[in-house]
Amino acid sequence: MATDTAGRRRSKRWTVFRIIKWIVIVAILLLLAPYVLVLVYKPHAVKPVSTLMIGEMLTGRAYERQWVAFDDIAPVLVQSVMMSEDGQYCAHDGVDWSELNSVIDDALDGEATRGASTIPMQTVKNLFLTNSRTVIRKGLEIPLAMWSNQIWGKKRTMEIYLNVAEWAPGVFGVEAAAQTYFGVAAKDLTRRQAALLAVTLPNPIERNPANPTRNLGKLASTIQARARQSGAYIKCLYD
Repeated sequence: MATDTAGRRRSKRWTVFRIIKWIVIVAILLLLAPYVLVLVYKPHAVKPVSTLMIGEMLTGRAYERQWVAFDDIAPVLVQSVMMSEDGQYCAHDGVDWSELNSVIDDALDGEATRGASTIPMQTVKNLFLTNSRTVIRKGLEIPLAMWSNQIWGKKRTMEIYLNVAEWAPGVFGVEAAAQTYFGVAAKDLTRRQAALLAVTLPNPIERNPANPTRNLGKLASTIQARARQSGAYIKCLYD
């Protein structure tokens, strides 16, 4: 009787151990998968989809996205997005450490914090992570951004970002956004249209570049002026 009881206990412990082992293995595979996918997404022929697009598909909702090559995107749009989202894009390794450190210092001092996400960080978040604002997500995002920046390079990273960014509910990528809001292809965007699209990115659910509020229009004018003077900042993309 005692032998049977001990055997059952050992069997139960072994079952629990196997469950834990498989949970750990699955967790490791999930953590490593994005790093492998970064390698898969390096060729320009590959057209990645974001987690939001996958969510739309899984829930049966339609979404718009027409992939467009980097060279078929108006340079004024690229300039505007860089000046709006990541002015040091060509200078950092995927993470703007000085900006990130400033945000951390503000948080430690109890001050209101601002975003410190670079374009590589936003790209890997869109492709592999969720929109939740947590320390865990940021901890996963930083090494992924540095890895993708190293593997893809600046031009491929920008190409992917502009093709997976959400510009409105169900509207992904600059080509769909340009056609939806202005009825033109991404290569034909004007400087003003490009600036309006760029300042829509931080809040695409509430901002409408085709019908901007006064504040959004002023912000677009600021970005438009910066984009005109961005030559020294975009050399990594147009060398």
